[in-house]
Amino acid sequence: MLVRQSVVPLSLGTFFKHLPILRPTTFSPRTLKRRTLSTSTILSSSYFETLTPTQKDQIHLYVDVLLQWNQKMNLTAIKEVNEVMERHVEDSLAVVPPIRNSYISHCSSSCNKLNLVDVGSGAGLPGVVLAIACPGWEVTLMESMKKRCVFLEHVVGQIGLSNVQVVRGRAEDLGQNLLFREQFDVAVARAVAEMRILAEYCLPLVRVGGLFVAAKGHNPEAEVMNAERAIGTMGASILQVCSGMFVHVRRA
Repeated sequence: MLVRQSVVPLSLGTFFKHLPILRPTTFSPRTLKRRTLSTSTILSSSYFETLTPTQKDQIHLYVDVLLQWNQKMNLTAIKEVNEVMERHVEDSLAVVPPIRNSYISHCSSSCNKLNLVDVGSGAGLPGVVLAIACPGWEVTLMESMKKRCVFLEHVVGQIGLSNVQVVRGRAEDLGQNLLFREQFDVAVARAVAEMRILAEYCLPLVRVGGLFVAAKGHNPEAEVMNAERAIGTMGASILQVCSGMFVHVRRA
C-alpha cells in the first residue's frame, strides 16, 4: 500500500501545461561510458540485466519522468538518458549487493523484507531504484524540499510502486519523532553531507541491530576516521568500507 505523507500540493497547473510530451527513452546499454568504479562493477556483473522485464520498464519510466520534470525543476544536473542510466541508475543498483551482504553478515539471516529509509532522497536516488529492484523492501523516501516531494509522489504513482512512502521533513527532526525513530532496518544516504553529519542524521532512524550504509564515493577513509568518534558516541560501530566507496555502520 502506498502511504503518502500529507504534503501541501503546489500550484502546478502551469507547470503541467507546459511540460513536453513524454517520449520513451532511447537508452542503449552499448553506449554507456564506464566512468566510475561502481558503474564498471555493476555493468560487468550485468545487474541491470538481472531485473525482470517489468522492472526494466519501471526503470525506464522513472528516467523518462525524471528528465521530463527536470526541464522545469532542478532535480539533476544530468540531462542525457544514457548518463542518467550510468551515473544515477547503475550507481543506485550498485548499492544493493553491499546492503544485502552486510545485512546478512551482521544483522540477520535474511534480507528479503527490509524496512529501508533513503535519507535526503532528492530525485529518488537511490530509493526509487532500490524499491524497483527489491520489491520486497518497504522504502521510505525522506526529503525536506516540498517541490521534490511533489515529484516523488508523482513518479511513484506513475510507476505504480506499492512499497514506497514519501515523507517530507528533515532527518535530524524526524529522527526525534517516535513515528520514525529506530523504525528502520537500513538507512541509506548518497553523499548528502560529511560522514560525521550523516551519521548524526541517519543513525537515530535505525533500529538497534540495524544498518546504515553511506555511498561516499572513492577513498572516504579520512572522512570515516573523522566520524569514528561521533559514531561510537551514538552506540554504533563502523563495520567496513566496501569497494572503497560504501561505508557500513551497525547500530549496537
